[in-house]
Amino acid sequence: MGSAKNTSSASSASRRDRIEEMRRAERSRERRGRIAVVAVSTVVVAALIGVGAWAVTKGDDSGSDQADSKAAAGSGKFDYDKAGVGTWSGKLTRNHVAKKVAYPMTPPVGGDHNQVWMNCNGDVYEKALANENAVHSLEHGAVWVTYTDKASAADVKALQTKVKATPYSLMSPVQDQKDPIMLSAWGHQRTVKSASDPAVASFFSTFVQGKQTPEPGAACTGGLAQ
Repeated sequence: MGSAKNTSSASSASRRDRIEEMRRAERSRERRGRIAVVAVSTVVVAALIGVGAWAVTKGDDSGSDQADSKAAAGSGKFDYDKAGVGTWSGKLTRNHVAKKVAYPMTPPVGGDHNQVWMNCNGDVYEKALANENAVHSLEHGAVWVTYTDKASAADVKALQTKVKATPYSLMSPVQDQKDPIMLSAWGHQRTVKSASDPAVASFFSTFVQGKQTPEPGAACTGGLAQ
C-alpha cells in the first residue's frame, strides 16, 4: 500500500496534467476562433468593397446620364431687356459631371459642367473650348467673349485686347453661335455689333464678378489651358 504522501503527489501531478490539457484545449479554441473571425471579416470587407465600387460606378454613370438628359431637356428661354441683354428663365444646375452636356443654348450660360474650369484671367484661346470647362469659368464670375469667322479681324483683335486687360474674362471662337460676336456670363447673354459697341463695356462692367456669380471670388487661374 502506498503512502499518503505518494498518493497526494500523484494526485497533484494528475491535476496539473488536466489543467495543462485544459489550457492547451482553450488555446486551440481561441486560435480557431481568431481564424474564423479573420476569415469572416475578410469576406465581409471584400463584399463591402464590391458593393461600394458598384455604387460609385452606378452613381457616376446615372448621375452623368441624368445630367445629360436634364441639360438636353431643360426648359427655359432668354428674356431680353431693353438694352438687349438676355436672362435665362430656366433653372441652371451646377453639378460636376465627367460627360458631355447637351446645353439648351449656344454658347451655354450655365448648367452642369466639368469640375475643371478654363483659365479665365484674361485668357484668349485660338481654338474652340469644351463648353463644360468654359461654363465652370462662368460659375466663377467670368465673362466669355465668343465669335465666329464672320467677325471682322479688327473686331477680334480689339476684343482680344479688352479680354487680356480684364481678369475674370476669356475669349474663344464658337462657330455655331447665332451671331458673329456674343458675350456670355452665368445666366446672361447678349449680341454686340462690334468691338466698339458701348454694350461691350457695359456688359463687362455689370457681369465680371457681378451679382449673378454663383461662386464669387473663386479662382480663374490654376484650371485648364490650351
